[in-house]
Amino acid sequence: MAHNYAKPLTAEARIARVMSRIGGDWGVRIERPAGGAWRVALQPSGKDEVWSAPHDAFVDALEEAWRACR
Repeated sequence: MAHNYAKPLTAEARIARVMSRIGGDWGVRIERPAGGAWRVALQPSGKDEVWSAPHDAFVDALEEAWRACR
């Protein structure tokens, strides 16, 4: 009997997935102060900029900002 288990995405695959969904006319800002956490801001065309909360992993900050904008 075969099982169909979903393979968890790597951080690189998650980043690629989100980046492919960000429009070419969106603004993107990435911040990481020395020794600090990642923050990402996305600004869809014609809308306000949305910042993520600070995250230890860049991909988590990117996904949070993207989810807030969609």
